[in-house]
Amino acid sequence: MNQQTRDLFLSSLWPIVHGAITGTIPLAVVSFAIGLVLALVLALMRLSSRAWLSGGARAYISVIRGTPLLVQLFVIFYGLPSIGLIIDPWPSAVIAFSLNVGGYGAEVIRAGILSVPKGQWEAAYMIGMSHRRTLTRIILPQAARVSVPPLSNTFISLVKDTSLASLILVTELFRQAQKVAAFSQQFMALYLEAALVYWVICLVLSTSQSALEKRLDRHVAR
Repeated sequence: MNQQTRDLFLSSLWPIVHGAITGTIPLAVVSFAIGLVLALVLALMRLSSRAWLSGGARAYISVIRGTPLLVQLFVIFYGLPSIGLIIDPWPSAVIAFSLNVGGYGAEVIRAGILSVPKGQWEAAYMIGMSHRRTLTRIILPQAARVSVPPLSNTFISLVKDTSLASLILVTELFRQAQKVAAFSQQFMALYLEAALVYWVICLVLSTSQSALEKRLDRHVAR
């Protein structure tokens, strides 16, 4: 790496990190939070004995998992205006990512709930707990421990997938790298720098995942 490239690398580091702080991370956190709520609703719908609820959730999950995230993003940002629904870039990205997380997360949460032994339900009913209270106080805490690793992987993937938002002009980490690269014409150095920042973020998230798993261990029946 020559001196010019090194200077460019250092001078562009803050704009890229700033893009991560103000764009990538908020976009990922907001989308994941909304998507997680949607995933829980869909998971409970899938477990419902009512055919129209379980069928509707199954159809939604099938569509989300069977179509590319990029296509979903383009449908919302470029497709909806054709029917009169114009949504700004950042909300469009949040909607697309949230819907995507909801589709994938629903199956993770459903599997977590099903992993809890049926005896837990029966014991709760025997001491007079309602279905809702059993679910929130007994089942979901145990299901959370099982669901944390795959949901964490979903969040880490989402952080990387936010780079797709640059295609609809959302200013985030990769968009900042593109701007600097277009100005300097040093595409290799700037894209490698962006990759390094993504890697550091994901490394921090992986460490946080391990800490969260240990904290949730107390909810696991021994």
